[in-house]
Amino acid sequence: MKSEKLTIIIADDHPLFRNALRQALTNVFTHTLWYEADSADALQTSLDNPELDPDLILLDLQMPGSNGYSTLIHLRAHYPSIPVVVISAYEDNNTISRAMHYGSSGFIPKSASMDSLSNAISSVLLGDFWLPEGVELQEIINDDINQMACKLKTLTPQQYKVLQMFAEGLLNKQIAYDLAVSEATIKAHATAIFKKLGVRNRTQAVISLKQLEMTKGPL
Repeated sequence: MKSEKLTIIIADDHPLFRNALRQALTNVFTHTLWYEADSADALQTSLDNPELDPDLILLDLQMPGSNGYSTLIHLRAHYPSIPVVVISAYEDNNTISRAMHYGSSGFIPKSASMDSLSNAISSVLLGDFWLPEGVELQEIINDDINQMACKLKTLTPQQYKVLQMFAEGLLNKQIAYDLAVSEATIKAHATAIFKKLGVRNRTQAVISLKQLEMTKGPL
């Protein structure tokens, strides 16, 4: 663990939870700079800041712009040096096993005690993994969800952002305006996205992305 100040990002769309979590952890991690993100896009903006060097991301799987495991998969593909700990209201073995399979360094149920929360974060900052007591990870079969996860890893950050905006139903013109690029650039991104995901159009791309949304069924 770094001896100097830590930098931790709390990525969750519920402001009351973020505030309560930060206040509670401040008593344990006294030399910490806290940053907050309420969506996948806000988290990406923080990560794009060259002055921000996070030591840890506390990630809720269900945020605006995030389709279940998609943000976790994206983070592990493009920011492998930053450990991610999932904090989720989904506490079943399916969710926990997939989160760990897709690269999370730990999984903390939102119902966990403060002692468990602080122990989990301390363990991960020291380079270990952390799971709730009694959890046994299950094998992830090579199903459609897992295959989509592998394809999602190949998207660049900009392509991933465009795909998220496709999922929000935005038109190419709107996306181009929001990203300050030309429509031709968005069309080029779309072509690359379709090729990497093995689909033919936006609708199929969005359907593929939604495979990563949370479920509680068998693995």
